[in-house]
Amino acid sequence: MVAGANLSGDLTETQWLAELEEIGEEEGYFSPLGDNHAAVFVDRSQKVLFVAFETVTGIRATSERGLPLGFDVCESRGWSHLTILATSDTWYRDRFVYGYFDRLVDEGFFEDFDHVVFYGAGMCGYAAAAFSVVAPGASVIAVAPQATLERRLTEWDDRFPKARGLDFRSRYGYAPFMLEAAGQALVIYDPDETEDAMHATLFQGANIEHVRYRRGRSGAIDGDLRAMGLVSRLAEAAVAGALDPAAVGRIFKARHRHVPYLRAVLARTLGDDRPYLTALLCRAVLDWQPIPRFRHHLGIAEHRLAERGGTLPERMRERAG
Repeated sequence: MVAGANLSGDLTETQWLAELEEIGEEEGYFSPLGDNHAAVFVDRSQKVLFVAFETVTGIRATSERGLPLGFDVCESRGWSHLTILATSDTWYRDRFVYGYFDRLVDEGFFEDFDHVVFYGAGMCGYAAAAFSVVAPGASVIAVAPQATLERRLTEWDDRFPKARGLDFRSRYGYAPFMLEAAGQALVIYDPDETEDAMHATLFQGANIEHVRYRRGRSGAIDGDLRAMGLVSRLAEAAVAGALDPAAVGRIFKARHRHVPYLRAVLARTLGDDRPYLTALLCRAVLDWQPIPRFRHHLGIAEHRLAERGGTLPERMRERAG
């Protein structure tokens, strides 16, 4: 049974896929899609279907249980989930993937569910947006998605040279256009990551909300969301029709107690040579938890502020004391 299942990190990729296939066949189905993709469906209820795009490498590197994200998000909620796996960086530009979604549409598969939520990050965020068109009215949560990698539209993005040979002009190609049928879509991105921010600007529409998350790289943002359990909370907000920036901002307050995120903020304030902000950040963190790195940098920041004739607000002094 899926409940409490784990796949060992000691398994080879072939063994891992075989174990996942067994789970899929027992709880729904497992379907290979050509040589580079597969679909895993777990059938629970018709209330919610959570559709996630992931890579085999990504799952095995980030999941404590060695299972696709849908198992963590949906198991306690009784939701059904569908994972589309990629074994390499394909951007899901594959006729077998197109054919699979065509069959689901022909069968009326998505119509069986009250709510459909698509999720993905980076390449998988692109796919979540692009293939969401098969379920009109669906909610989409895309973390730092590419809009396309068609050269004439994105010659400014040179991060993925091997993907330049893929066909982004045919079906399901330009992700922003595919979102026109979505009920609501959320694009989460780091404005300091130039290429990610430029892709985000290509996603425009009355049904699309943009939320900034300064963290760096889609993998880092996605890792934060998973570690803090925020993918589940975002999915719940999507089901409630509440993927607006204010609601997402409340969910993201959990970052204030997430040490990897706080370390990333500290690195940014240090890199920008902003001792005042560094001191405020360190004091706020130390009020919550005595982390040596923040105590160390607090002392340095206060010393540098004193050298420049600067001081911290008196209220902050009292709290830190």
